[in-house]
Amino acid sequence: MQYLFLVLAIGSEVVATLSLRVAAHGRPKLYLPVAIGYVFAFAMLTATLREGMPLGVAYGIWAAAGVAITAIASHRLFHEALTRRMLGGIALIAVGVLLLELGAGH
Repeated sequence: MQYLFLVLAIGSEVVATLSLRVAAHGRPKLYLPVAIGYVFAFAMLTATLREGMPLGVAYGIWAAAGVAITAIASHRLFHEALTRRMLGGIALIAVGVLLLELGAGH
């Protein structure tokens, strides 16, 4: 269950962040779904921790996946830059999270 909660936290945070981008560019009615999305994301992250996932691992996966998915989605949806260097940075973040996961040994 901890991974299901974590996936829900990541998905909610990404949707809220992408909605924030739209709200900030002339759609202020989306600020309410943004706030709800962030609250739900933190609730799911809390549920992940309650299920026993270590904080460093949970937060690392949540943050890294959020950065990667948001960068790729904003490139596709909003035509924002996504260079090879940026993709390399995302890969380095992923490696770091993998090392956290392996080091946790749970």
